[in-house]
Amino acid sequence: MIEVKNLTKYYGDHLAVDNISFTVEDGEILGFLGPNGAGKSTTMNMLTGYISSSSGQALINGVDILEDPIKAKANIGYLPELPPLYQNMTVMGYLNFVYDLKKCKLPRKSHLKEICSLCKITDVSHRIIRHLSKGYRQRVGMAQALVGNPPILILDEPTVGLDPKQIVEIRNLVKKLGKRHTLILSSHILSEIQAVCDRVIIINKGKMAANDTLENLTKSVSNINRMVVRLDGKREEVLQAIRRIPGVTSVRADMERENGIFDYEIVMEQDSDIRIMLNEMCHEHGWSIYKMASDEMTLEDIFMRITMGEAVPDTKKPKPIINFVTPEEKKAMEEAKAEAEAEAAAQAASETAETAEEEAAEITEEGGAE
Repeated sequence: MIEVKNLTKYYGDHLAVDNISFTVEDGEILGFLGPNGAGKSTTMNMLTGYISSSSGQALINGVDILEDPIKAKANIGYLPELPPLYQNMTVMGYLNFVYDLKKCKLPRKSHLKEICSLCKITDVSHRIIRHLSKGYRQRVGMAQALVGNPPILILDEPTVGLDPKQIVEIRNLVKKLGKRHTLILSSHILSEIQAVCDRVIIINKGKMAANDTLENLTKSVSNINRMVVRLDGKREEVLQAIRRIPGVTSVRADMERENGIFDYEIVMEQDSDIRIMLNEMCHEHGWSIYKMASDEMTLEDIFMRITMGEAVPDTKKPKPIINFVTPEEKKAMEEAKAEAEAEAAAQAASETAETAEEEAAEITEEGGAE
């Protein structure tokens, strides 16, 4: 278990992390989110003992990371945003080096073989790291975090700069790891967090802005109880029938999906659940239901509302936490995000081309040697 108590970090006069507290239970996958410069990486670096805190505590399985760093770090596997790879080593040579560095006691050969199989790097285990693609380098970075089979894994932007196929592969790996490890995952790809995490923490300007499950955050941020239903039947008759259901405050017909089949957006009173009555209504009129779904907010919607100043109560504390982002800061954040995405895409294209050239050179050298 990870327990963070009033963790604070100053860089000179700049307050990067402001008195945050939270816990991560055994076996939990925690999503750690925030805008650029919010303090995510600083917090992760303090949790892993890479940097010290100005005040507060970070306990790793009950051990203070500053008082007994060696014992605390033995419980952690860490993948920073830039994987700590030695480019001139082979993959297996590097993993053997990490094995010795961590003073691992598990059977060397079988343990490293299992890690390579899990991270799907067995086929490149003999290759030099600098000749690998970005995706394979991320996998090697994940593999080094797994050496020693630590109970806690902290992954900072594990899919940054990867293509969609590589992102899905890393996401599936994270899901597998979540069955055997406690995980903290930081990512700007919010669908990734939404797909794999049990709970979400959002920090903004160094402060805790939210700490809860996605379901509870949705309820906290949005006070609208809404659903979308796809029905056949004459549109005006359907509209009139839905309006007569107790608890319905408004309904409107959306586009015609198929001939005579429309989507209806229904807004209800906050605690109303009309699904049973809706089914009975359709049965009475002989209408068929083709779709029925709650119109829930995505994690992206929640993230934008919170970081733009929406008040969200932290269920662990009696008072709401409110952070505000000015229009100027919002514009700067959007520009920075667009710039980072463009830079990542350019870097990925450059690395792909570089890898292709190096592989071609390797083949030529091998042909000459033969």
